[in-house]
Amino acid sequence: MTWRDHMPRTNRRRRLAFAGVLAGGLLAATGIRLAASAARDSNAAPQVWDVARLSAMQMPLALGPKAHHVSSDYYYRIPVRKIYESYPVYHPDREPAGYMQWLESQEPKEVPDVASDASEEELRAAGKRVFEAPIFFDLPHDNLSEVRNPSWYKQTRMPVAATGVMPFYRYVVREKGRVDVGTHSCATCHTRVLEDGSTLEGAQGNYPFEQVYAYIVRRFESELEPTLARARIVGGERLRYGAPWLNPDPMQRVFDMSLEQIATLHGSIPPGVMSRTNTSPVCPVQVTDLFGVAARPYFDHTGFLENRSIGDLMRYVALVQGASTLVRYDDVPNQPNLPDPKTLQRYSDAQLRALAHYVYSLTAPPAPAVSADLQARGRAIFEREGCDGCHAGPLYSNGKLLAVAGNSLSHPPPLGRPISPRQVGTDPCLALYTRKGTGYYRVPSLLGVRYRGPLGHAGAAQTLEEWFDRRRLEAPGSEEPAFNGRGKQGHRYGLDLSEEDRRTLIAFLRTL
Repeated sequence: MTWRDHMPRTNRRRRLAFAGVLAGGLLAATGIRLAASAARDSNAAPQVWDVARLSAMQMPLALGPKAHHVSSDYYYRIPVRKIYESYPVYHPDREPAGYMQWLESQEPKEVPDVASDASEEELRAAGKRVFEAPIFFDLPHDNLSEVRNPSWYKQTRMPVAATGVMPFYRYVVREKGRVDVGTHSCATCHTRVLEDGSTLEGAQGNYPFEQVYAYIVRRFESELEPTLARARIVGGERLRYGAPWLNPDPMQRVFDMSLEQIATLHGSIPPGVMSRTNTSPVCPVQVTDLFGVAARPYFDHTGFLENRSIGDLMRYVALVQGASTLVRYDDVPNQPNLPDPKTLQRYSDAQLRALAHYVYSLTAPPAPAVSADLQARGRAIFEREGCDGCHAGPLYSNGKLLAVAGNSLSHPPPLGRPISPRQVGTDPCLALYTRKGTGYYRVPSLLGVRYRGPLGHAGAAQTLEEWFDRRRLEAPGSEEPAFNGRGKQGHRYGLDLSEEDRRTLIAFLRTL
């Protein structure tokens, strides 16, 4: 989900929305199909919008109707998005002297599609431009007057790199003399400002989506007529997150909230977790990193979409860039009519191919060096506690799906998707009560867990220390915020370790 989705529907229909989230994976030796070989595809871009292939990669909902995608004819009548040269956005206190005047003097520079016979190096360079290219411009409450206002950074808790750059947005010149604030590129979700002020592209991002949206809700409430403000905010919540086939709809309590309560709910969700389209603020989802995507059998935490080839990655990006908002469900009343495709925008197949090659090329930073003794002791604890039962092999995942409590298996996964006999007791909300509710969670890879956070499919813990702290099982107080590290049940492995063993295990995990 992107908070661009939270805008009035008349604005939302003008462009496809982005959320950009991919999930975890493993190895062919355990029955998993590696997509890595597909990185060496032919020069021709695979056709992205193939309804049969989209249906084949999608698992049924455990408690819901079948999802139907728009036709190829409709999809390819959507105009291709133009990509322009973009420029860094600085915190107003760090902006170079004369920078805005320099931007206003620049000519618009449209980036052409990569050639069909491009080399791998050229594909990756073009893909990086797509990855960083904004898709929305000058949104309400997210424009020049905001990003050049120091108080906006404080109110939204917006991270800024040591260079003074706010790396989640870009300035774009589409008309000489006019500078637009461009937002919601892939980099918005998948860039992380680290503790030392450096940035890591491809990581689990820490852009504060929910804090920005809470800011928007409060601005709407203060600036619009009350009935109109409520219609826009609650209508947006219903459109993106509602599951009317469930009785009651898990979102009903949110629809009944005051706007301030809705803002508080969203604002309690920490950066790195988000209520993207087809999840919800009641059942939010962790933003995952993109390192090693080619080896992951599923894109979503719930295994909703399978990853079999570079074409599937391209289809997934097309969906999370907004086509998922066009999905229709069996026998669900009052679904909005499809907008005129000419009012939307999409990436070209060539742009998506280049982007997929760039994503395949992303690599994690090297692990910190530790002594051989610490490595051996940590691995011994890892195996003694049974962690390798699910997190085995070179990718530290067995590639299987775990059924959650409440899954009747009336919709078992298609043949060939391996199921683990274990249940680890984690919260079933995302896996049952959202539009991605397959009834399962995929077993994530632990590779690179050192640069992630919050952890878990719903960001249950901020750090590894919190994940292995038994106090996270304790019920929170009634006045505590929703995301406070308390009341997070399930996955009890390692909770009874001595303090020394806990530190050793965490140090080992940070080397993966």
